[in-house]
Amino acid sequence: MISPLVRHFALAVALVSMATAVRSQSANADLSAAQIADQMQSHDQQRTQQLRFYKTLRHYEVEYRGFSSRIEASMAVEVDFDSSTGKNLVIVSERGSKFLTEKVLKRAVDSEREAFQQKSSTALTTANYRFHLVGQEILEGRPAYVLDVEPLVPTKFLYRGRIWVDAADFAMVKMETEPAKNPSFLISRTRIHYIGVKKDGFWVPRQMRSETNVRIGGTAVLTIDYGDYELASSPAPDTPLGLGH
Repeated sequence: MISPLVRHFALAVALVSMATAVRSQSANADLSAAQIADQMQSHDQQRTQQLRFYKTLRHYEVEYRGFSSRIEASMAVEVDFDSSTGKNLVIVSERGSKFLTEKVLKRAVDSEREAFQQKSSTALTTANYRFHLVGQEILEGRPAYVLDVEPLVPTKFLYRGRIWVDAADFAMVKMETEPAKNPSFLISRTRIHYIGVKKDGFWVPRQMRSETNVRIGGTAVLTIDYGDYELASSPAPDTPLGLGH
């Protein structure tokens, strides 16, 4: 029989890994993976220059099933970004398991704050990743490049797997990935699913879902719904931008 102490330890390890863990309508088939990556970086630089403000109310939910039990927690977080002051995340409500709230939801918020301060080392660029072009697909009616990504140096903020890049806007609109660095041998696998949506000319996060399996039993699922963005910007005409989460 597995002791309660071992169960809580295994659960905590699993949840920490989750917390630290996306113009023309015709694609240009002649672009290489490196050229697509360069276009993505250029696009992100445009966003940085032109985005002045955004605000949204996010909803975080986590559920753990294992050892014949089920526990859950949720949290609402108000997110404000101002180009002159940066990003601010404020927790406005909490519900459910205090253990999950502290070990998962609040750590997820803290991890985002940390990643925002290290944007250059976490960005989806050739400085951090190798890119391999797999092909093209139609994603929600729009052509997209499909690329495999591999981090040059595995860290807790990077990932490996597959991404979809809008062929017209060069913004990442979907990803199916895993963390580049496994935080513990007790974790068998963590899968991350991300999808974006276009809002007022910007690509913004719509939902992120991560599922973590523990070797000795149990599955934890973290879902972030990013809410309805309120944006203030001055983009160039017909130049949709990408907005990192």
